[in-house]
Amino acid sequence: MKASDLFVQALENEEVEFIFGIPGEENLDFLDSLSRSSIKLILTRHEQAAGFMAATYGRLTGKAGVCLSTLGPGATNFVTSAAYAQLGGMPMLMITGQKPIKSSKQGQFQIVNIVDTMRPLTKYTRQIASGTNVASRVREAFRRAEEERPGATHLELPEDIAREETNEMPIPASLARRPTAEEKSIRAAIELIQKAKHPLLVVGAAANRKRPCKMLRQFVEQTGIYFVTTQMGKGVVNETDPRFLGNATLSAGDFVHRAIDHADLIINVGHDVIEKPPFFMHAGGVQVIHVNFFSAQVDPVYFPQIEVIGDIANSIWQFNEQLKIQKDWDFSYFEKVRAAGEAHYLVGADDERFPIYPQRLVADVRRVTEGKGIIALDNGVYKIWFARNYKARSPNTVLLDNALATMGAGLPSAMAAKLVFPERQVVAICGDGGFMMNSQELETAVRLDLNLVVLILRDDAYGMIKWKQANMGFDNFGLDYGNPDFVKYAESYGANGHRVERAQELAPLITECHKNLGVHVIDVPVDYSDNDRILNREIQELSRNI
Repeated sequence: MKASDLFVQALENEEVEFIFGIPGEENLDFLDSLSRSSIKLILTRHEQAAGFMAATYGRLTGKAGVCLSTLGPGATNFVTSAAYAQLGGMPMLMITGQKPIKSSKQGQFQIVNIVDTMRPLTKYTRQIASGTNVASRVREAFRRAEEERPGATHLELPEDIAREETNEMPIPASLARRPTAEEKSIRAAIELIQKAKHPLLVVGAAANRKRPCKMLRQFVEQTGIYFVTTQMGKGVVNETDPRFLGNATLSAGDFVHRAIDHADLIINVGHDVIEKPPFFMHAGGVQVIHVNFFSAQVDPVYFPQIEVIGDIANSIWQFNEQLKIQKDWDFSYFEKVRAAGEAHYLVGADDERFPIYPQRLVADVRRVTEGKGIIALDNGVYKIWFARNYKARSPNTVLLDNALATMGAGLPSAMAAKLVFPERQVVAICGDGGFMMNSQELETAVRLDLNLVVLILRDDAYGMIKWKQANMGFDNFGLDYGNPDFVKYAESYGANGHRVERAQELAPLITECHKNLGVHVIDVPVDYSDNDRILNREIQELSRNI
């Protein structure tokens, strides 16, 4: 068979469902082979969006999402997507084309060394130089992408290699189990938990990848230990649980940080250094148990005393088997923190001012989804409000990026979520700045007949940076812009355009959009004028008095 046929068979062997991307002339043999396969090509309008979709597929399934581009400019458009997947721990394989490497008459036209370009952004990057290497390269790329810590991989398939004849066959995946934590580390951790007076559980990004939610939920129910989450740990344990203290969204001074400061032991499950630290360690301070697939990356603010290294779910299962409730644990202060935080989350939830207040926005979205749907957040100041105020019931129902924190990923991520879970309600929540970075994918969503709701939070500015600008005492400068008529813009792609003109209209409109098939784009003017006062001053003052 042709090497491109083998490549596609190898992808089928890895149970690939979709390939997202834009082919070029260097991919035509591969495209011909793909046309006879079970894999569905999702043709996008920009390679970056294809990469975001592939990465999100990997995040939701644990299997590497696959994206495709041609050489040169097509491949370089994957750079941000590669960083998005690599930092976010999302398994992804990028396939790029290349001119013939054995004999080419086009000189250096469009040729960029993509393998070297991808080296610092991926776990594995290779050019396939022979048809006999296709099967092993594909298997290794998937193995690397999916094993802990997951991330991005890349294979370059030159045009002449794609049409080479080969007698090789796909290599099946081996049976591999993650190692479990050593007994002595489990015992040491349990002894420390039993001796503590105010133990606290912190759930981070790595706990969201292999979904050890059942074991962690049992741990919380069995012990009564209170917990907090990082932004990328949201939903691993149901955040409507009465022992949930909040999300470590802000850098310091929030209600949740008062609980962290009070704890004498932190059980830190799934800590990943790509997120801003939810707490800072110092000599003689709080003791920390690090529970993760891999050992701690020590720095001046993180140096745990005990490390439990192995499959997270198994480690927590071992805790559950051996740990008993301690009568001298004292959670009274945590109860006060939770009560104060819950009261503050409700402030503004029914505010009728317009443009809409961020707290009202979050409350209305959650009223509609009931925490059961999937919201995909682009990057902007609204992400802080959703991370703090939106309670997630289950893993990966709040898709936000607190790793690369790139703009432009919200709409493609929502589209990938809808492809993976077509029966679930999915809402893309984008600022006007982030939306316009990949807004052309509305055409893709319409062409795919997706039932999708897209909220565009319009403040006609880069709102996150305006908030930071105000916090630093600078004058408002250089961050305001104009926008198209988003209703007409949506309709020009064949989507349904809507505009909110009163705060009370938003929740009923989202509900109505979910009932009607198709892509629905809602222009939502938003009022961020109180961000600096609330997030930088009010919360710190209120939490200080607990």
